[in-house]
Amino acid sequence: MGLFSRLFRRKGQAEHPLCSVIVAAAGSSSRMGGENKLLQPLEGVPVLAHTLMALNASELADEIVVAAREEDLLAFGDLCKIYGVTKPVKIVRGGETRLESVYLASLECREDAAFLAVHDGARPLASPDLIDRTIALAHRTNAAAPAVPVKDTIKVVRDGRVESTPDRDSLRAIQTPQVFDAALLRAALESARTAGEAVTDDCCAVERLGKEIYLTDGSYENIKITTPEDLVLAAELLHQREVQP
Repeated sequence: MGLFSRLFRRKGQAEHPLCSVIVAAAGSSSRMGGENKLLQPLEGVPVLAHTLMALNASELADEIVVAAREEDLLAFGDLCKIYGVTKPVKIVRGGETRLESVYLASLECREDAAFLAVHDGARPLASPDLIDRTIALAHRTNAAAPAVPVKDTIKVVRDGRVESTPDRDSLRAIQTPQVFDAALLRAALESARTAGEAVTDDCCAVERLGKEIYLTDGSYENIKITTPEDLVLAAELLHQREVQP
């Protein structure tokens, strides 16, 4: 099988580069009172199940690799069966940090995947369209992420004193999935690990290598579940989707 054939998958009459999606799902949920936020019900369905079903409905995501805590491996595997995830899924042990979890999961992705996407397991309202738009942009640019304009005025503060006020028009809140050329992401993660950098997302790791990140329109609905209040908001947003004609 030639290189072209290995890197591309046929979907009907269209072909696209193979993309494995890493789901970061090994966090401690410390701000949820000790309860695993990914197993909390959102309109009767666990948060992570919503995330997995959106990825399953994506046209450009080919494989799902979930980085989980050891105690959640079986529970997350059961979610895939219960909620009908039909794409190939691996549930793998994550690390002590998000960076370590994504790195370990990247080693479990298909060797012939041309692109790797990283998505927060706690972003259950990312639509399949948003996922596909971001992956498609990465096909053209090698590094892409969804983002939304910042609504609030942001202050840079040091020791309780305002130092400056950045121009809000230039600020964006970055979301996931973040999608990269597979070799680029693996190199960026390895470099950050070796340097002991505490990067806050995968774009940061790639930026450390001097690479440009391209942005597509995100969604204000694509919230990350962090606190109990976020679950309430997510439930309302999901309800609004269901009642819209």
